[in-house]
Amino acid sequence: FSHFSFVSFFNMSVFKSVEELCSSQEGEQLGLKQEVETFMETPTYEESSHSEQKLNSEQLLSHSSPEAESRDHEESHRVDSGYTGNTKLKKRRHHNERVDNTLVSESKTDTRKQSVQCDTCGKTFNFKSNLTTHLRDHTGEKPYPCSTCGKQFNQKSSLNTHVRIHTGEKPYPCNTCGKIFNQLAHLKTHTRIHTGEKPHCCTTCGKRFNEKSTLKTHIRVHTGERPYPCSTCGKRFSQRMNLKKHVKIHTGEKPYPCSTCGKQFNQKSSLNTHVRIHTGEKPYPCNTCGKIFNQLAHLKTHTRIHTGEKPHCCTTCGKRFNEKSTLKTHIRVHTGERPYPCSTCGKRFSQRMNLKKHVKIHTGFKSRCCCWTCRTKFCQFLKLHTGKKSHPCSTCGKEFISKSALEAHIRTHTGEKPYSCGICGKRFSQKSVLKNHTRIHTGEKPYSCSTCKKTFGRKSTLRSHVRTHTGEKPYSCSTCGKKFNSSTHLRRHIRQIHTASNIHASKV
Repeated sequence: FSHFSFVSFFNMSVFKSVEELCSSQEGEQLGLKQEVETFMETPTYEESSHSEQKLNSEQLLSHSSPEAESRDHEESHRVDSGYTGNTKLKKRRHHNERVDNTLVSESKTDTRKQSVQCDTCGKTFNFKSNLTTHLRDHTGEKPYPCSTCGKQFNQKSSLNTHVRIHTGEKPYPCNTCGKIFNQLAHLKTHTRIHTGEKPHCCTTCGKRFNEKSTLKTHIRVHTGERPYPCSTCGKRFSQRMNLKKHVKIHTGEKPYPCSTCGKQFNQKSSLNTHVRIHTGEKPYPCNTCGKIFNQLAHLKTHTRIHTGEKPHCCTTCGKRFNEKSTLKTHIRVHTGERPYPCSTCGKRFSQRMNLKKHVKIHTGFKSRCCCWTCRTKFCQFLKLHTGKKSHPCSTCGKEFISKSALEAHIRTHTGEKPYSCGICGKRFSQKSVLKNHTRIHTGEKPYSCSTCKKTFGRKSTLRSHVRTHTGEKPYSCSTCGKKFNSSTHLRRHIRQIHTASNIHASKV
């Protein structure tokens, strides 16, 4: 009894669950009903009750007859068929749900992968909000104004960052040195100073950078691209910053005044450098000779004295220079360009320094910074006339009129020779001596006599030569009074005549 009751109850439960499933999934109702009709060929509750009574009566006659075993086998087969059909139905339902979910998931994924494109420049974005923000670059729309200064921005995040300028808020501190920043991006870039990380590499020369923007700017060195033109004169620049600096030449704007002397500058960096004149700060030391500088650019240029590096080459004559500004001035020798005119007489000069000297002819410039005797700068050359020597050597006591002359003298005691020849490697204690030596290799003779046009590699040699025309002999022998036009001739005279005579007299 219990066996057939269980089967009937189970079949009715399955039928009810199938009807609920069919009502919730109308699209599959027909197919599911067909499966149910096939499945429900198993006996109903009444049939199973009647079969149960019949079985009880038959069990009294023969419980183990072949017919009974056959019926038991058939009923067992029906139960198994019903269970198997139920299992298949559940699997089909699970499969349908899984297919539906997969389709929804794939639909969402496809929607997420779809990108939107800018009709103006063709740039693509993953989200429509990013496209909306990007379009403001083309339209110039800036819907987010600063309530303090009125400046407008095209992104709310840019406005939030800007507001910190007024509030002074700097919420991002460096864990290494404690320096604080108002932008997280600035902190990340700063952190690479401590870690030495330079993740951005130039594919042309291999040079590495810690900022992607710096790499982009560097690449323009190879491509020659200058995307920022001046609207006034048309000159083009590779960096927007350089364009902004240049524009101030036309406007005359100098928004950065010195609080000490009142001098104004068009760049904040120029003001910061100038302030060090008043404070005496020189934060950039040379690791080779210990000399200190108030500008990093001056240190870099100075370092090339030790290394002999001359990275700037003239494309016309091949001459090399360790400063770009010196190369620019040199190129004017070939082009004949003289971009600095005198506003009084119209005479033009290739160097601003020469123009400044020339202007003093018209102005009759006299000040406490200029020697009234020879019109040379006061700080050093006035001491030539007064004989004052305020820089003594702590080793031998010898005094000098300038600090630079004292520094050069000290090297005679220390034996230091920081200036090396890039061609033969010979080293020198003074830069001027190195320059004279270099002309031996190049054959350059930049000093010419205005009388006979003879050229010389040294200015001192030219001076001695000029005296052959003038007859001047400023060097006299203290022993015999004979005069000479150069100190070299005087020393040779003393060595050959008087020193030899003293040696001969001592032998006699």
